[in-house]
Amino acid sequence: MKNNKLLWKGVLALCLAMVLISCAANLEKKRQQSKAMRALGEAYLREGNYTEALKELLKAESLHPNDPLLQNDLGLAYMAKKSYDNAKEHFKKAIALKPEYASAKNNLGTAYLATEAWDDAISVFKDVLSDLLYATPHYAYSNLGLAYYNKGDYRQAEAYYLKALDVEPDFVLALRGLGRTYAAMNKMKAAIETFEKALQHAADYAELNMDLADAYQKTMQYEKALYYYRKVETLAPETPLAEEAKRKADELAK
Repeated sequence: MKNNKLLWKGVLALCLAMVLISCAANLEKKRQQSKAMRALGEAYLREGNYTEALKELLKAESLHPNDPLLQNDLGLAYMAKKSYDNAKEHFKKAIALKPEYASAKNNLGTAYLATEAWDDAISVFKDVLSDLLYATPHYAYSNLGLAYYNKGDYRQAEAYYLKALDVEPDFVLALRGLGRTYAAMNKMKAAIETFEKALQHAADYAELNMDLADAYQKTMQYEKALYYYRKVETLAPETPLAEEAKRKADELAK
């Protein structure tokens, strides 16, 4: 009788082990399938096909939702489709799964910027910068500059844009932001010099050309302003920006 009980215990233990092995194998299979779908979704993201990217990423999530890389990708797909609340939700999930995930934090901050939640954005970017191993701090510094610029705190904006440029002197987004900040502070000479420097690295950046044209107009350098307004029309045809540039150019040409 005792031997029978031992035999049954052994059989049960073996069955349980087989079930656990089967479950583990099934889980690993789902993870690999999810990883393949994530890779396809990322390829669609790179191509700019955001709808197909979202389809693949959601299928991947149904198989393995606890993948921080996947949750970050979902956030990026929703951001691209301007579904910002969904984007924030997935970036937060990515961070919850991987608290040191600096890229997901930076993306969350960008989503806050897109929804004009300036204080939330500032909190996130400062958290990103607390990680001394973060490889691209100039992005976070520049984003902080943008947040403070939109809050109307131009001195703080200037300070953070300058920090971004200390890290990456030719970072065009920070140069443009700094130029716009100087213009808002009515430091027009500094604004023009900064826009001109930025254009050395991004001559075809239509919005930047528009910034410089506006700065020249404000300083009554009308021929230069006219030149850059016309350039914007060429760089961004049939856009609201081009229409605005044409209107301003036509006014100067009268």
